[in-house]
Amino acid sequence: MRRLAGAVGLLLLVGGCSGGPSLENQGEVTAPPGDSKHLVIGSAGFTESDLLATMYALLLKDAGYGTEILSVANRELYEPALESGQIDVVPEYAATFADWLNAKTNGADAAPVGSPDLDATMKALRELARPRGLVVLDPGKAVDQNAFAVASSYAKKHRLRTLSDLGASGLEVRLAAGDECVQRPYCAPGLKKVYGIDITGVDPKGVGTTQSKKAVQNGQDQMVLTTTTDATLGDFGLVLLDDDRHLQNADYLVPVVNRSRAGSAKVAEALGALNSVLTTADLASMNQQVDSWRRLPEDVARAYLQDKGLLR
Repeated sequence: MRRLAGAVGLLLLVGGCSGGPSLENQGEVTAPPGDSKHLVIGSAGFTESDLLATMYALLLKDAGYGTEILSVANRELYEPALESGQIDVVPEYAATFADWLNAKTNGADAAPVGSPDLDATMKALRELARPRGLVVLDPGKAVDQNAFAVASSYAKKHRLRTLSDLGASGLEVRLAAGDECVQRPYCAPGLKKVYGIDITGVDPKGVGTTQSKKAVQNGQDQMVLTTTTDATLGDFGLVLLDDDRHLQNADYLVPVVNRSRAGSAKVAEALGALNSVLTTADLASMNQQVDSWRRLPEDVARAYLQDKGLLR
């Protein structure tokens, strides 16, 4: 497996067609799915995406494919490259990718199609991906959603395990998050509407940032917006509250492949092996090993797959 660091050539090619191939020129989507023997796996350039891309590459290499990883940190660039076959496989998030393709297809003002309902989200995503020559493989158990954390001492004092518990407590809550949280339906408005949580203000310190977590740790704020695979909550004495009424969208991890190059059953089988074992907690643990323990993504990914018996 060979990691390409720069990706300059690809970016130059993609930059000239950043809108992606037109649907009218896609063609070939009814042709037999391709099975290229050398596959390029795309990473979005952050820890979790690097880990997933590396696991995909290792699994495909074990199945007999030549593989390389290309880091392209911008979806506006890597998605058109996936359509054109410059990238063959990427790890994606079901609801987020569905809404992104929907906006690309139907305009920025299109009503969102991602939702907390995984089946409905996958149906919409596959319908949007198919005309673009993309195949969305089955989701696994792991999900990287927005999530909310409080200090463990605060949770213990007020007997909080879920967001419903927090709403029922009547406690006033100042929320550390991005400034967009004031308007986003999954954030402050949703917490008020779905859970009845008394959000008194949003402290715009960012999503899951060290600054946000420290604000909750020291009591300046009572809750922080982060993600379900945040690897550092324990370092700040924080715990997640369960989204028990499913406010958040179904951002389950899904492999997306270019049909004409990587749409074979063999590719689906190789990548599908990860679905049966990878959990949200596993992914958070691997993120921690890279971000906090400074281990290389390649080493962490390989050790995980070997431990699960997925590599020969």
